[in-house]
Amino acid sequence: MAKIALYPAQFRTTESADLFLLLMIRYLRDGGRAAIVLPDGSLTGDGVKQRIRQEFLEKCNVHTIVRLPNSVFQPYASVATNLLFFTKGEPTKEIFYWEHRLPEGQKSYSKTKPIQKKEFDSLKAWWNNPVENEQAWKVGIEVLKNNGYNLDIKNPFVPTEESTFTTSQLLEMLTHSFAKSEQLIQELRSSL
Repeated sequence: MAKIALYPAQFRTTESADLFLLLMIRYLRDGGRAAIVLPDGSLTGDGVKQRIRQEFLEKCNVHTIVRLPNSVFQPYASVATNLLFFTKGEPTKEIFYWEHRLPEGQKSYSKTKPIQKKEFDSLKAWWNNPVENEQAWKVGIEVLKNNGYNLDIKNPFVPTEESTFTTSQLLEMLTHSFAKSEQLIQELRSSL
């Protein structure tokens, strides 16, 4: 008996999370809604991963991605994970992202301090009237297409951390900058 390939060649992978996503796309009926948990690794990558995400966004309306903290599945896994909410049968036009934050004063989740259902109350309150705020942001499909269908979009409302340097690092950077400036000045002089 001949073996039938489950996936076309352009989607073949050994990554189980990506295969699961393909199964969801395949078996969900048009108009069917689903929510799945995927690791950050499924949101990025080139080649097969990118083609799978493109197929996903073209066949399903991925309307919300909830970004979960790295420690949410501790002690079993420490990978960053996401909840993806979607409806099959129409393409994605925009995605709302929601950043789930750790409770005040807590550095991470653990076996003794797991995530609590009540921590999703703010998400539930936001859900029926989604607006952008410091915890939620919206990304259009054109931005995603231009970015290789990368779904790992960081919160634009979180300021980037300032870098601190030692005195010796600052001196090295300054010396490099002066040397580059001197080189440009010499090039300008020689062209006169």
